[in-house]
Amino acid sequence: MESNRLKESTATIQNGVARADGKLCVTESHIHFEPYNKEFGLGPYELERKTVSKVEKCWGKGGGILPITSEAIKITLIDGTEYQFILANPEEWISLLGK
Repeated sequence: MESNRLKESTATIQNGVARADGKLCVTESHIHFEPYNKEFGLGPYELERKTVSKVEKCWGKGGGILPITSEAIKITLIDGTEYQFILANPEEWISLLGK
């Protein structure tokens, strides 16, 4: 991954009921998530920013169904793949990734 990081934060990736804490960072051309515990199978992920079609706020959910926080974003790729992250200041991430 490139060393010129534009933003970095602790985040939790969420895929249904499965969740993993880790580090989310963004560079000019990539979004990278590195889980702290790689044994969960939720990452690492390396996404090219040019493949992102939409970034929007979403709900972080407990048990995959019960909304527990609005501090989350959903990144949708051109192919329809979605990644949800619970993190602080989602509006800043949306502003940065929406460029």
